[in-house]
Amino acid sequence: MPEKRVTVASKVGLHARPAATVAKAAAAQPVAVSIAKAGGDPVAAGSVLNLMTLAAGYGDEVIISAEGEGAEAAVEAIAELVATDLDA
Repeated sequence: MPEKRVTVASKVGLHARPAATVAKAAAAQPVAVSIAKAGGDPVAAGSVLNLMTLAAGYGDEVIISAEGEGAEAAVEAIAELVATDLDA
């Protein structure tokens, strides 16, 4: 299962607008994408509520993973968003 560790770049973390942007992109992937804080349980990245309850703040490391055909591209796409300041 491909996975990637990335640091949350948005100043508000994965909350509100950044969470909505990431969830929309994750839901559009051909495979289910999960995200977890280091040491925590993974949640579905396609849900805004799940992303907000993850409580991933600015500078936190998260692990993005997916399984199935197209998983590597899906992980890269979501990792790129999380590593971008979506509030800029």
